Amino acid sequence: MDWEKRLGELGIKLPEVAAPVAAYVPAKRSGNFVYTSGQLAFVDGKLGVTGKVGDDVSPEQAYAEARLAALNGIAAAAAVVGLNNIKSVVKVTGFVNSAKGFNGQAGVINGASELLGLIFEQAGQHARSAVGVAELPLDAPVEVELIFEVSD
Repeated sequence: MDWEKRLGELGIKLPEVAAPVAAYVPAKRSGNFVYTSGQLAFVDGKLGVTGKVGDDVSPEQAYAEARLAALNGIAAAAAVVGLNNIKSVVKVTGFVNSAKGFNGQAGVINGASELLGLIFEQAGQHARSAVGVAELPLDAPVEVELIFEVSD
């Protein structure tokens, strides 16, 4: 599939790969898979929203942040293998910086999952975990990790 063409049809532009905030690479290939590091919802190197979901950040805002984090993950993988070499999305792991009592993590990470389905269609169907955590780096509300199957 021509994923670059698909992004154009959807009016979606991949962002520049976000610079790591610690000692790691944004994505790494191993065999026929690309694993992304945890991606935050950076836009032009900055987080637009910070804080705990269910307190400082609404679930709707966090959903949008998960979507941005997934887009950053796609960009990181594409930088390693090229966008059109992605065959499928295998797994999504989403972490939600959750306020006490907030249990809507699955709905928040739908922001990432639904974007991946929109872009990659059938190839975007994936296994997933959505986990609530006490803190995330830089007080980000959401962090997303992706695993892609890629062409030889």
